[in-house]
Amino acid sequence: MPIDARDIEALLRASFPNAKISVQGDDGAHFAAEVIDESFRGLNRVQQQRAVYAALKGKMDGAQGELHALALTTKAPE
Repeated sequence: MPIDARDIEALLRASFPNAKISVQGDDGAHFAAEVIDESFRGLNRVQQQRAVYAALKGKMDGAQGELHALALTTKAPE
């Protein structure tokens, strides 16, 4: 089942309700997302991205994942 940008944003919004979230892409498999959230403050980039992947609830896991590629930008607000 293809996933769309709104689905990805909804998953991210559930874990990061106060974040600034932008998801782009419309081919059902390749997307770019930017997540800016206060919870990232003090975390390194790997930790931030792990938190985002956890929020996607397995949508990127191996051959079973619905989401093939996600270019991800994460940071704390300035």
